[in-house]
Amino acid sequence: MAEQGRTTTCGSSGIDRQGWKKPRRSAVAALAASGAAALVVAGTAAPAGATPAEHYVALGDSYTSGPRIPTVVNGDCERSDHNYPSLTAAALGVATFKDASCGGARTVHMWEQQGSNPPQLDALDKTTTLVSLGISGNDIGFGEIIGTCTALSFTDPTGNPCERRYTATGTDELAARIADASAKVDKVIDAIHDRAPRARVVVVGYPVIVPDDGVGCRPAVMMADKDIPYLRDTEKRLNDMLRTVAAGNRAQYADSYAATVGHDICKSPADRWVEPLVPANPAAPFHPNAKGEQAMADAVLGLLAAPGRGR
Repeated sequence: MAEQGRTTTCGSSGIDRQGWKKPRRSAVAALAASGAAALVVAGTAAPAGATPAEHYVALGDSYTSGPRIPTVVNGDCERSDHNYPSLTAAALGVATFKDASCGGARTVHMWEQQGSNPPQLDALDKTTTLVSLGISGNDIGFGEIIGTCTALSFTDPTGNPCERRYTATGTDELAARIADASAKVDKVIDAIHDRAPRARVVVVGYPVIVPDDGVGCRPAVMMADKDIPYLRDTEKRLNDMLRTVAAGNRAQYADSYAATVGHDICKSPADRWVEPLVPANPAAPFHPNAKGEQAMADAVLGLLAAPGRGR
């Protein structure tokens, strides 16, 4: 696993030494069938005529870095070597891999240093052929929203106190934040194209958090009953923004929400891929666990394996 500013060369033996988890068989089979990537597994050479191995850079926030998922290889950024970029890199058998993702990152940290983590865009150069980008949750205040909605649930557990809080002015404050974040994400994609003109760019959406059917699970997760649909729809609005911005700026969108429906914070510890306030599996609260990061990797791999995925 390479920290930002360091490059990992990912041959077959390198993957085994790193101990990366192999992707689900379906994703690997799809990649092999499409010939979209040079897939290298232990003891197996890349097939003749396969696409040259990628030079892959991952950019993003904590949903990309995978906080608290073993093994954390960068404590400042809570970056795991089993986050979706690492799993994607292992599946693709990439030539080089740089993971610049960092917990707490906002779009501004693409250009600005974040603690000890250099500006994330500095990981790119003209040799980069593949970039994944997972960003904007902190731009709209994910942490604040979760904290506010959790606290307000105690005042009106069967109502929608959080929705009332964010719509008190007559407009939806969270919808406005998402609209504002759109231009910021678009600017990041422009910068990626400028620095890595050969690269395919994949914008990765956020996985399911609250139940997609809009039914909560108090008291296991303290969010007011009628706020669950509001929070669900807010996340969908954020993902729709990412999809639209990607489509308008020569990028592709990997739908990790659809890939994780049915594995939200209200499911049992064995079935959930995103953890609640008190995680039962190694992960930060309201973040993907190892299964969730694997599902996100599968969403990226499935997109890359799809026909007509051009640059």
